[in-house]
Amino acid sequence: MRNKNIESINMIFMIFLLMIPLCAMSLEQEIRPVTVQNPMPDFTLSSYQGDEVSLSDFKGKNVILVFPRGLAGEGHWCHICPYQYLELVEFDKQRNFRKKHNTEILFVLPYDNNKVSEWVEEFPTLLDDIHNWKYPEDPENLEERGKQRVKMAKKYFPIDFDYKEDEIPFPFSILIDAEQKVSKGLGLFTTEWGGSKIEQNIPTVFIIDEEGMVRFKYISQNTFDRPSPEYLVKILSCFK
Repeated sequence: MRNKNIESINMIFMIFLLMIPLCAMSLEQEIRPVTVQNPMPDFTLSSYQGDEVSLSDFKGKNVILVFPRGLAGEGHWCHICPYQYLELVEFDKQRNFRKKHNTEILFVLPYDNNKVSEWVEEFPTLLDDIHNWKYPEDPENLEERGKQRVKMAKKYFPIDFDYKEDEIPFPFSILIDAEQKVSKGLGLFTTEWGGSKIEQNIPTVFIIDEEGMVRFKYISQNTFDRPSPEYLVKILSCFK
């Protein structure tokens, strides 16, 4: 009888151990597309800077959550994405808006660590491209198409960043969504957008308030369609 009781206890214990991972899985929040005035699902991702970052780490702070496009074609990065990152860096330097509005900024890319590192390393090259579009060597002899490109570049890239190659700052966490769990869950990951067939995110910006509620959501309609830092601060200024 005693042996049977021991066997029963052992069986119950084994069932309990098997249930632990199932319970843990059930506690994970399902990531699905989220609308304004609803809570943003929590997630945890590794960062390019080397630490693990959970959205819930910033409870009690506002969060600007940026999903840049990433690749714009085979072996071709979107130029606006690094510009957008550095535009926010410069704006924060000038206005100190993160401190004033109790805000953190996170960028999420739908690639593995090697690909995200490549994106970061390409910043100087992409910035050089933008500079050359704005200031061609012989502007007076440009054909009409070239003149239009100069005009477009100056319109969409008004800031001239003056960073040396090894001095580009990365103060905002760049999160590595290697399995696209977050990007796919929120409905942002795609293999065809903006005229290119490549794995990329539809450029999107969320603003999440101190309670974890989505207060602003902007999904770009085309590659140049991004809210400016000034506009994002206006949204933050509306928060109580």
